[in-house]
Amino acid sequence: MSSTAAVHPWTVGAPEAGDYPRWRELFRGYCEFYRVPMPEEKAELVWSWLNDPAHELEGLLVRDADGTPVGLAHFRPFSRPLHGAVGGFLDDLFVAPGVRGGGAVDLLLARLREIAAERGWNTVRWITADDNHRARSKYDQVATRTMFVTYDMAPGNGVG
Repeated sequence: MSSTAAVHPWTVGAPEAGDYPRWRELFRGYCEFYRVPMPEEKAELVWSWLNDPAHELEGLLVRDADGTPVGLAHFRPFSRPLHGAVGGFLDDLFVAPGVRGGGAVDLLLARLREIAAERGWNTVRWITADDNHRARSKYDQVATRTMFVTYDMAPGNGVG
């Protein structure tokens, strides 16, 4: 299902086979924002996940009036044992700087909200950097900030 904004010519849908070059540019921008290297092998791996119906990761692309992708969202289900429910986790969200403020991110988040409702997810959750003020101002409009602190633990033996 594709959604279209009333004021802007945006459309939202799943990535298509020919979208790789533009998706890669958008994903590179996202990675650069978070200062995470994204060599071609990693990009190809993530793209393969997005195109594998058996993989949990899914994607959305928001397109301009010409059909060119200008933003992306990557998401997946996650189990919530405490609630006896499944939620959706938004891993990555990025809109090209030149079109920010024009409604593209609103359409991505609205479509993700629709997907959550269609699938019976009881929440859509994401994390962002504390200093990502522009994005946080948008997130504060559409979601509730939680008080949870996030930790990352490296795999391997031992503690520390």
